[in-house]
This record gives sequence, structure tokens and C-alpha cells, in this order.
Amino acid sequence: MSIEKIVAKQYRDKVNQVVKQFGGFPMLPPEGWIRTARKALGMSGPQLAKRLGVTKARISKAEFDELSGSVTLKSMQAMAEAMGCRFVYAVFPAQEVEKVIKKRALEKARAQVKAASTHMALEAQSLSDEQLAFEVKRIATDIVEKMPSDLWSGE
Repeated sequence: MSIEKIVAKQYRDKVNQVVKQFGGFPMLPPEGWIRTARKALGMSGPQLAKRLGVTKARISKAEFDELSGSVTLKSMQAMAEAMGCRFVYAVFPAQEVEKVIKKRALEKARAQVKAASTHMALEAQSLSDEQLAFEVKRIATDIVEKMPSDLWSGE
């Protein structure tokens, strides 16, 4: 196995571990993480504001911004620390990496087979549905194995 494949596998393993741990976990509680953690700790908005050295209005705004998706990472980190909490930020797919790659490889393979099939049909050399399915599977397997740089290019 090449160094590149070993490194890629290490990345996949790391991401898959997160998917397994947090994949089914709700990403955002209805009130947001700031307010949820604050309430769980029994801390009021004014108390958190005082710990941060800001106004209560700033806490309310941050809690609103979190729900609207416009809170900054820096702000989330500061609020978490002021509550004695950890702030964790992650980006991971909804499924294991291999499933996402395989799905994309199948999309690419179908597009390739469709283009070739259309051309062959014009020349009266069309393949059966069974042959087309075999080719899609074969090409998708090849794409997954080789991981071409254009895997995520185009439709």
C-alpha cells in the first residue's frame, strides 16, 4: 500500500470514528448550545455576561446568532470557556466516508456509461440493461480504487 493510500485511510478512519460517535446526535438543540449549556449549569444570562465582561444583551444576541447560523467560532469558544465548558467544532459526512465515496463513484460511472451508451446506440451497438449495470459497477469499483483527482468535479 502506498504512503498516499495509508494517509487517506488514516483520514477516513478519523472521520468515520466521528460519524460513529456523533452521526445520530442532534447537531443543534432547539434553543442552541449556548443557552442549553447555560441552563444546564443553572447560569443566568446576566451571570454569563458578567463572567465574559459583556452586557446581557450581548449574550442574548449570541444565543440568537447561534440559532440563525451567524455566531462566530471565536464567540462560541469564549462563551464555552466562560461557562467552564469545551467548544467542539467538527465537519463530517452523514455516512461513513466509504459510502459517500462509493455513491459519488456510482454517479460518475453512470454518467460515463450513459454517455458511452448513447453514442453506441446511435451506431446500433447498444448494450442490454444487464451489461450496462455490470459496466456501471465495474467503472465505479475502478473509480473507488484509483480515487481520481476529478472524483468531485462536474456532475
